[in-house]
Amino acid sequence: MTNWKHFLDREQDRFLTELIEFVKIPSVSASPEFANDVKDAADWVAKRIKKAGAENVEVMQTGGHPCVYGDWLHAGNEKPTVLIYGHFDVQPADPYDLWDTPPFDPVIRENKVFGRGASDDKGGMLIPILSFEAIKQTTGKLPVNVKFLFEGQEEIGSPQLPDFIAKHRKKFSCDMIFSSDGLQWTEDEANLVTALKGLVGVEIKVIGPTSDQHSGLHGGAIANPLMAISQLVASMKAENGKITIDGFYDDVSELTEEDRLDIARVPYDEEEYIKELDVTKLHGEEGYTTRERLWARPTLDVNGIWGGYQGLGSKTVHPSEASVKITCRLVDNQNPEKIYELISKHVKEKLPIGVKSEVTRLAGSADPFMMPRSHNANQIARDVLQEVYEMEPYNTRVGGSIPIMTIFLKELGVYGIMFGFSVGDENLHAPNEFFRLKNFRRGQEAYCKLLYKLGEQSL
Repeated sequence: MTNWKHFLDREQDRFLTELIEFVKIPSVSASPEFANDVKDAADWVAKRIKKAGAENVEVMQTGGHPCVYGDWLHAGNEKPTVLIYGHFDVQPADPYDLWDTPPFDPVIRENKVFGRGASDDKGGMLIPILSFEAIKQTTGKLPVNVKFLFEGQEEIGSPQLPDFIAKHRKKFSCDMIFSSDGLQWTEDEANLVTALKGLVGVEIKVIGPTSDQHSGLHGGAIANPLMAISQLVASMKAENGKITIDGFYDDVSELTEEDRLDIARVPYDEEEYIKELDVTKLHGEEGYTTRERLWARPTLDVNGIWGGYQGLGSKTVHPSEASVKITCRLVDNQNPEKIYELISKHVKEKLPIGVKSEVTRLAGSADPFMMPRSHNANQIARDVLQEVYEMEPYNTRVGGSIPIMTIFLKELGVYGIMFGFSVGDENLHAPNEFFRLKNFRRGQEAYCKLLYKLGEQSL
């Protein structure tokens, strides 16, 4: 009987044709005009996992964009049940004029597939489906019980997923979770992401007089909301980069020596980083390296501030109100709700005299995520990557947030492992997104090896 490696080699042309067909579907979840395309992508995925050999396949409604589920549960109760996750929605392709070729008319050049979603996450999520098919078609069975869950709303923050996962907790119950939405460090260097930052955002409005006033008639007599909001924002962070909101760091653990060694081991060129960003100097919380601040320390950033006159020339106006949007990236056990309350309290206590304030929590919050170093699934993934890449994977963290990972942990009680094969230079979310065919094939082999290694585990 043909083994799975020979099957993968033999079927690569078909797999590539399928990837191109998949990428052609403009499944942009952020825009209502593409809602039917997201549904079409869900239908495509459902047909594909059924073709691969999955059972109980269904397109599931969430109240927003749909999810696709399928399973194969015949390995026995003594074998682990593995949930494989990915997403079939994509980022908007705008601006179209910056693409060398149309974003939804994928092309192959230089052994890469170019098109929106090729790397994030259609190429990635197709990989475990193909690996599943290779094992199923060549042996008639899988070494573990497998569940697939692919969503159509990741790129907009998975807004319906918390309630959806909770509602179907029994259907999605599992022993291990692997996400096909993930990165390797470089084209040929392996990487395991062990932590993600959480997120909370607020909008603060400072309110003065009932309407804009003549600065010559009233300046010096009443508080200026733009000045007040500037003073308020400045009170939140010291010049040394430390956030000065009382209680902000209460739940933040200090980095261990092992943590710092992991971070220091990952290749990094600070001068190149400065050059790439075209800044004069890096700045942040004292006592930590740039990478430590990026990956393992909480942040507070002003995303936008406005008020008063912003047109050409001069207008001597005293604005009636001013606003600012702030987001905080969170680590360890920091809780978005608690941080929101601390910011609200700070605003109340530090608000300059003569103005009023309103604080509103922004949508899109997420809890931070930290994978325990000793987790058995994490170690198995590490062993597979070491075998496939012939190097010990780097332990890295991500300064961004992926809500589904914390949703899984909260609702299913299971940590997720990011086991994906995109690379950060593949223009994810940008024009001319691409996916390397080398890693498309490499990922198929890695998932086959992963499933077999997981099959060696007994419950």
